[in-house]
Amino acid sequence: VIVDYGLGNLASVRNMLKRLSCESVISSEKEVILKAEKLILPGVGSFLTGMKNLNESGLAELIIQKSRVDKIPVLGICLGMQLLTSHSEEGNVDGLNLIEAETRKFVFEASSPLKVPHMGWTDIAIRDVQHPLFKNTAEAPRYYFVHSFFVSCKTPGQSLAQARHGIVFDCAIAKENVMGVQFHPEKSPTFGMQVLKNFAEL
Repeated sequence: VIVDYGLGNLASVRNMLKRLSCESVISSEKEVILKAEKLILPGVGSFLTGMKNLNESGLAELIIQKSRVDKIPVLGICLGMQLLTSHSEEGNVDGLNLIEAETRKFVFEASSPLKVPHMGWTDIAIRDVQHPLFKNTAEAPRYYFVHSFFVSCKTPGQSLAQARHGIVFDCAIAKENVMGVQFHPEKSPTFGMQVLKNFAEL
């Protein structure tokens, strides 16, 4: 189930899964999510709005139940990954706290050539090459990023991969059955398709 909480390019994720012959449905209905074998939490936009929507709809509690109690695989994409963290500087608000990490804002000097948001194709360095999310990933993988905030893991072992935009940040994270990627696999043909394929096959 691709969770619809009012933010994100849901159709793009579903279209990529369809290309992989993976059955999926976009839904905000609790009955549908309760029956899910896997959850994808996509998202584009504000952490504050995302958590507000999840809390007010009751979906936050449901996602926590499905991940912590039912132990189904959960994948957060972009904002969806950030929502898995403990807290965000964006709005100074707590997240789902499924992974011990903080979401922080890119801050550069006015004279810096680096721009915010970080946007475009970026190489990543996979730290845990044995993790199933990166199974069969070719060398020098590149993915498409669009984000103004980045994630920093409190537990180094929960960082699967890192990228650099002025600073090194965690661009793929995992704790047991909960995973997140900062990049957009649905907009990153070849490499991104492999990530979604690996998740679907868990």
